[in-house]
Amino acid sequence: MNTVKTGILLGALTGLLLLIGGYFGGQQGIVIAFIFAMIMNFGSYWFSDKIVLSMYRAREVSEREAPELYMIVKNLALRADLPMPRIYIVPGDTPNAFATGRNERHAVIAVTEGILRILNREELEGVLAHELTHIKNKDMLIGSIAATLAGAVMMLASMAKWAAIFGVGGDDEDGGGIVGLILMAILAPIAAMLIQMGISRSREYMADEGGARISGKPYGLASALEKLSSASKAVPMKASPATAHLFTVNPLTAKSFANLFSTHPPIEKRIERLRGIKPH
Repeated sequence: MNTVKTGILLGALTGLLLLIGGYFGGQQGIVIAFIFAMIMNFGSYWFSDKIVLSMYRAREVSEREAPELYMIVKNLALRADLPMPRIYIVPGDTPNAFATGRNERHAVIAVTEGILRILNREELEGVLAHELTHIKNKDMLIGSIAATLAGAVMMLASMAKWAAIFGVGGDDEDGGGIVGLILMAILAPIAAMLIQMGISRSREYMADEGGARISGKPYGLASALEKLSSASKAVPMKASPATAHLFTVNPLTAKSFANLFSTHPPIEKRIERLRGIKPH
């Protein structure tokens, strides 16, 4: 179901791009915006692991340095039929984890020092299986496609804003051209963000389900999510909004307008779904 939802949302994002590009700049406008957005997001996709790991001062660890963590990841990767990812540890007390890398053979799983302290083995297996599912489902690639489409929509919306400011498109007798441009400049970026967040949320549900299957312990992941959510509120993480979608639980816990566009579904709903999955 979530795979279908992702396809529908990507289709909606593409449709929004075509609609706005056709209204504002015709086929040429669509092509120009898409090319610029693709160039901007190419670096993010290709070098995401280096950028994010550097941002959070993550350190790669070997099997000798973290034998238990390494063995858990190795066993889960075998179950998931994935190559062994590189393992990093992020300094800090806030418990969380993330996966990055452009494909299965260049994948990274990073965990914070905090998560290793508060989770038991079963819970840690659930979280790591969740992150491996992100890798298996190619969520980095899907997220990059969504970001490219959304970026193109936002560029066209920005062009519409400047066109409205300078009176381009205002020759209609009733001034409908200017009104249309203003509405596009305001509403298109919001619609693009909501669709992009919807894609991210659907991928989180899929990663939860996949993590439960790989680990065979859905209750372990459910328990881990409860702990991570509570601990993240007690010990907030200094995280960038641009990378929030990568983490197992949303690291942006502050109540703000920006959190209306959350990249993660509510923890309560994720836990409820996991508890409805029978262990095997």
